[in-house]
Parts: sequence; structure tokens; C-alpha cells
Amino acid sequence: MKNIIIGILSLAFIIAIIGCSEEEDPKFRIRNDRADKANVQIQTTGGNTININDVEAGQTTAFQTAAQGNVTATTVIQNESVSPAVSFYAEKGTRYTIVIQIGNPPVLRVDRE
Repeated sequence: MKNIIIGILSLAFIIAIIGCSEEEDPKFRIRNDRADKANVQIQTTGGNTININDVEAGQTTAFQTAAQGNVTATTVIQNESVSPAVSFYAEKGTRYTIVIQIGNPPVLRVDRE
């Protein structure tokens, strides 16, 4: 009987530890609202870089994971001389959509989900 109680308490302890695990890293995706293809470079804290190339007009990419911290996204748009950029702080457990907006000059907007 004593072993059963110890087993149940051990199982409850393990479940409690698993339930308190850390939040997941931030996730990013790109949405291109412009009429031309774009390449996006995402630089994160620690010098890591994620390149998302050939984002077609009207396309939204799949989410990608990066480290928590300061993020700078820079976009090169086909047929444009301006390369818009945006900087923000990415938090764990949060998803972000970086939107390449229609306008002249082109700008980036960050939507937090």
C-alpha cells in the first residue's frame, strides 16, 4: 500500500513539472500585400539570421521559430529601390506576422497574435 501511495505522488510530481515547462520561442511569418515578390531577412539577438526568400504577391509564409529578443526585419522588394525595415522585441510564447504593406514608399508592419 505504501508503494502505491509513493507511486501516485511521484506521478503527480512528474505531471506538475511537465505542466510548468517554459513557453515556446517566438514564431514569425511574412505576409506580402504588395504586387511584387519580396525577400525578407530577419536578424535576431545573438546575430542569428533567418532569410525568407521569394515571398510572392499575396502570399503568407509558414511560421518559423527564432530566439526571444530584439529583432530587425529588412525587406528587399522586386522593382523597388527602397528596402523597408522594422525593429521590435520578440517575446516567448508569441506569434508575429511581418506585413509588407501597400504604399509608396513601402513599409513593414508587425502584427502580434
